[in-house]
Amino acid sequence: MALEKITSVSGRGVQIPGADIDTDRIIPARFMKCVTFDGLGEYAFYDVRFDPETGEKTDHPLNDPRFNGAEILISGVNFGCGSSREHAPQSLSKYGFKAVIAQSFAEIFFGNSTTLGMPCVTVPASAIAELRAAVEADPSTEITIDLEKKEVRTSAGQSFACEIPESARDALMAGRWDPIQELIDNGGKIEATAEKLNYV
Repeated sequence: MALEKITSVSGRGVQIPGADIDTDRIIPARFMKCVTFDGLGEYAFYDVRFDPETGEKTDHPLNDPRFNGAEILISGVNFGCGSSREHAPQSLSKYGFKAVIAQSFAEIFFGNSTTLGMPCVTVPASAIAELRAAVEADPSTEITIDLEKKEVRTSAGQSFACEIPESARDALMAGRWDPIQELIDNGGKIEATAEKLNYV
């Protein structure tokens, strides 16, 4: 099954402010007792979305009905730091996010996101501030991440240059972002090569 070529991603945005948002905040460890990643979306940012004493919703941006259905997550510096749990990008993907825009990313989180076909691009702090202002002023504002042009645009007319490592950009645009699927798709070639090796 050929993978989708991801050249751009569009959707409404929501900002989750803060620096060094780690993977334990994205998906608390107690929710990682799962056989598959299905259902992890409901636990994304759980411990900051719900009051630990009362269980009531907090004023977290993901609890704001204005941002229901947002598909582009906007954040700050070193997003996805901490432990290397792949459950973190999985939970964001299952929640409904298709891409993340931040000032910088933790390397392992970035790699785990890419293998889900979820682009992570960086922009300066000034662009983050403008994106936040745009979605706060009008939550219906659509954000487009154009990997071909390395550009983030909004339906409000804003445009910002963005960065993404070329290896990840190439993998996404060429439809080679999931190495496991690539192995499955090339099973015949792998077996043919193995037959030629005298030590297999």
